Amino acid sequence: MAIKERMSGNEAVSYAIRQINPDVFPAFPITPSTEIPQMVSTYIANGEMDTEFIPVESEHSSMSAAIGAEAAGARSLTATSSAGLALMWEELLLAASNRLPLVLALVNRTLSGPININCDHSDSMGARDTGWIQIYAENNQEAYDNFIQAYPIAENEAVHLPVMICQDGFITSHAVENIELMEDNIVRKFVGEYNPEEYLLNPGKPVSAGPYSVSNYAMEAKKNQEIALENSKEVILEVAKKFKKVSGREYGLFEEYKTKDADYIMLIMGSAAGTAKQAADEMRAHGFKAGVLKLRVFRPFPADEVAKALSGCKAVAIMDRCESYNGNGGPLGSEVTSALFRNKVMTETVNYIYGLAGRDFTVKETKSVFKELEDMVLNGKQPAQYQYIGLRK
Repeated sequence: MAIKERMSGNEAVSYAIRQINPDVFPAFPITPSTEIPQMVSTYIANGEMDTEFIPVESEHSSMSAAIGAEAAGARSLTATSSAGLALMWEELLLAASNRLPLVLALVNRTLSGPININCDHSDSMGARDTGWIQIYAENNQEAYDNFIQAYPIAENEAVHLPVMICQDGFITSHAVENIELMEDNIVRKFVGEYNPEEYLLNPGKPVSAGPYSVSNYAMEAKKNQEIALENSKEVILEVAKKFKKVSGREYGLFEEYKTKDADYIMLIMGSAAGTAKQAADEMRAHGFKAGVLKLRVFRPFPADEVAKALSGCKAVAIMDRCESYNGNGGPLGSEVTSALFRNKVMTETVNYIYGLAGRDFTVKETKSVFKELEDMVLNGKQPAQYQYIGLRK
């Protein structure tokens, strides 16, 4: 039976962690993710879970400790944001290459500089090529639901890769929304027990973790890691089907919002998808066929599926909440246009940069993007292919 509650995104993720009751949680505080280890440590102190909480001296140490615990056979996790994720850089690569199915709760916050504590996706996008699965939430409900699905994805024998569950700092992490929680026994049955086949503290079968790999073997190891990431796409969908049966809520690699007959589609990720949906609704009330494709899974990138979903429209706005500093656009701009080209989908595209360091992204601005797409298609007016939205003059 669903439990109706009001929670922030950080509270929702912390509640999910309590329900899962993992073995080890090393953590170091950083805004805006600090509340997650704070709340979990309170659950532990109150006897509501028996996770081993380890306060460490840095985010690099928190990921190192999570890797060590996971390699030893313990279900592990940590949480961080922004510069904390950047400090984990070396360890992120080790977690993925060692095929350790741990989970990271990432509360997205811009990376310096200039120093800023508000939301954009520069932290997780900076880690996009570390080998982690990345799943993004639009709202608090999705942050909760995504975290519950994380371990069944990560621990699947065809995957065995770490998962990064991302939510937008302050926008979802601190804002309170209505949410439906599941009962503890349902969550624990869904997630199940972790029974690793190989682990360091197995006296009957000694193994090594992270050994030096000579050139004759390292490339094969990397290919196997890439195959596992490909496998995760199907596993993500399988876990989502099972989750729908216990929760009634449906998830895929992305959400198509009024895209079936849309002339113009905005592809976007995270909390700003709600803004895009509202704009699409208001424009449809006036006969403008707008739609939104909200990307949920960024790694593995669902290239073929995205290309197919966008193949029927006239133009697409690709929205990046991150600057790649490549002089050509953002990460989504590169990934989506590559997917369209390889699938021979000749839909017009424009890449926009929005919401950096917490800059507001409004319904009015969203509508102007849709209208610019229309002007391009109907009147041949070519917009700048790489432009910032809401930039002060």
